[in-house]
Parts: sequence; C-alpha cells; structure tokens
Amino acid sequence: METSLAPKTHPWRWIPTLYFGQGIPYVVVMTLSVVMYKNLKVSNTEIALYTSWLYLPWVIKPLWSPLVDMFRTKRFWIVSLQLGVGAALAMVALTLPTSHFFQMTLAVFWLMAFSSATHDIAADGFYLLSMQRHQQAAFVGVRSLCYRMAMIAGQGGLVYLAGHLQTTLGSVVQAWVFVFFLLAVFFVLLGLYHLWALPRPAADHAVRTGNGVIKEFGEVFGAFFKKPRIVSILAFLLLYRFAEAQLLKLVTPFLLDPRTQGGLGLTTEQVGVVYGTVGVIALILGGLLGGYVISLFGLKRMLWPMLLVMHVPNLVFVALGVFQPESVLLVAGGLVIEQFGYGFGFTAYMVYMMMIAEGEHKTAHYALCTGFMALGMMLPGMAAGWLQDHLGYVKFFSWVCVATLPSFVATALIKVDPGFGKKTAEAGGER
Repeated sequence: METSLAPKTHPWRWIPTLYFGQGIPYVVVMTLSVVMYKNLKVSNTEIALYTSWLYLPWVIKPLWSPLVDMFRTKRFWIVSLQLGVGAALAMVALTLPTSHFFQMTLAVFWLMAFSSATHDIAADGFYLLSMQRHQQAAFVGVRSLCYRMAMIAGQGGLVYLAGHLQTTLGSVVQAWVFVFFLLAVFFVLLGLYHLWALPRPAADHAVRTGNGVIKEFGEVFGAFFKKPRIVSILAFLLLYRFAEAQLLKLVTPFLLDPRTQGGLGLTTEQVGVVYGTVGVIALILGGLLGGYVISLFGLKRMLWPMLLVMHVPNLVFVALGVFQPESVLLVAGGLVIEQFGYGFGFTAYMVYMMMIAEGEHKTAHYALCTGFMALGMMLPGMAAGWLQDHLGYVKFFSWVCVATLPSFVATALIKVDPGFGKKTAEAGGER
C-alpha cells in the first residue's frame, strides 16, 4: 500500500470521504444495530445494555493508540482498517439468518467497533498532521458535516431502505441482510479510493523515541495525565453528555414503540425520514453554525451559550411523551429543535478536545480525549433501557432533563485558553 502513487490533494478531496467513512461504522454499531434489534423484537433493556457495551472499544482505544503512532503511517492504518470494516459488515449479513443471530451479530459488531475505533485514531491523527492549526479549526464544520452525512445515510437512508425492503420482501431478516451486504461493498470501494486519494504529508511517519515500546507508552500517557487541571478536564469529558448518553439510547425505541406503550408508533420508514434524515440535517446545521461562531468569537466566549442551547431542548421529548402527537410533522419539528441544539452544543466539545490534545503527542492525546468521551456515553447508556422500562417514557425523559445538571457543574470547573478556535488575521494569512 505504501508504494502506490497518489497525487498531492486538496483537503476537500479526502476530508469529506474520510469522515463520511469514519461515521458509517459508528452509526452502524450505535444506531443501526438498535433499529435492527428493535425490528427483530429484542427488548429495550437488552438493546440499551448490550449496544452500550459496544462503546467499549472507543473507551479503551487510548490503550493501543500509541501503536498507531509508533508503527507504520496513519495512511496505511486508514486504508487497511476500511477494508477490514468492509469484511466485518459482510460477516454481519452472513450471521443474521442464523438461530443465534443476537449473540453472533453482537460478536461481529465488537470486531467492527475495534476496527472502527482504531480507524478513528488514525483518521484524527492524519487530520491533525496534514493541516495547519487554523485549517484544522476551519474544517471542523466540514468534518462534522461529512460525519453527520454518514448519519443521514445510515440512520436515515439505510433505515428507510430496510423498512421498505421489509414490506417488499416480507422478511425483516432478508431486508437487513441486503443492507449489510450493500455496506460491505461500499467500504471495500472506499478503502480503494483512499489508497489513491489520501495525501502523503511529511509528518505522517512512525514516531519512535528508541526508548522501548513500554517506556514510550508510559511517556505518552504520563504526559496526558500531567496536564494542568487534569481532574477538571476528565470531569468535563465524562459529564458534558451525561444526559444525552441516556436519551440517545431510547429515542429510536420511543419513536417505534406503539402508543399503548407510551411510544409514538412510527413505522421504520417514518423513523428513517423524521429522525434519520430531517433530524440529522438539523444536527448538521447546528454543528456548522457552532463551528462558525467559535471561529468568530473563540471557544471561551461561546462555551456557556452552546451548553445551554444543547441541553434546554431536551424538554421537547417530555412534551412528545406527554402529548404523543399523531402528526408526523409535529414529531419532526420537535426532533429538529432538539437535534439542532445538540449539534450546536457538541461542536464546543469537539473544539475543547482539540485544545486539550495540543502538544507533541496530538494523535494519542486526542484519542485519550475521545476515549473518555466514549466512556461518558457508555456508562450512562447501559442503564437507560432499564430506567425507561421502570419509569415509562415521560418520567424517563423528565429524568434526562434533571441529568443535565452535572454537565453545568463540570463546565464551571474547566479553563479554556483565551481565543482558542478563533480565526486571527495572522492565521488567516497562512497557506
């Protein structure tokens, strides 16, 4: 792979496809699997518990993130892992028709999650190494857009396709088999495209100090945990999305469950449209606006407004649970409000992680940040299904609103570098 020829490429040629490719496996494991298991009559408690465990590779990926720095190039890792994800997607399709589909598909999702988490390390490291700092900040919105486009394709287009195929084929299993084979072919083609299209920055090389693998591991991790105010940093990474971690696991079941069980009784196709497409478009627009206002005013000035805009719209789900509107347009409108706020507020979190990762070990330290981010999603999400089963949807969504309080406390404890993320006249003149 390393000997193939590739032209010098502008970021627009590879950032959109790289982050679209980064988003698809995560959407498959975290969202598409939830819809699929719900279609296959798996309970909310089991769905929330076992799919939350799939966050674990993203939680512990910092344990092997230095290996991505120490061996081969980020480019090599990206292409190889995309081909590996393609193979895992094909394995899901092959195991779905079996009698033990739940256990077998979960096992394959685990393999896919490990491959995807490692791909994230390489892709984020490649992003940081391939561009100057002001370009990194400028393309935050672009990478977020492409990542969210993967969400539209996954939980929008593919969910709609699965629902349509269930009707035309008369089989839930065969519908999902087709969807996963389609994804497998796409990922093989994506890996081959990036083999040609990714640039070869001089900074993309194996980083070894000659002190031995174990000692280098210790140096990388030690440097991260010696950062000033590390306790406050970790609290913020873990608690910023404490409420959202619980909410996200139950949105799809809430939309699909019949009205007699407190849900909204939407079809799989309708969920693909209102949540997976319209909702994600709102999420994208919120993320783009978030990146833009940070580039204008800096993270420090915008952090609290973005935090409020992210959390207050959770009240929408309380209203949807209480009134259970029959109008799909009203449901879509509520989802647009909540998803826009979430996308806007989450951008601040991404930029904060970039600030924390600044330094010699950018790739590994950014991976550590995203690992703690994943842990902050995994642990609260595991109990979310059990809570909802015992509280019902309305009380559960009310609890989610109360659960936003820890993120406000954690935000009050952190320190943000003045002007970080803001485009300056000096940076704007760089090439």
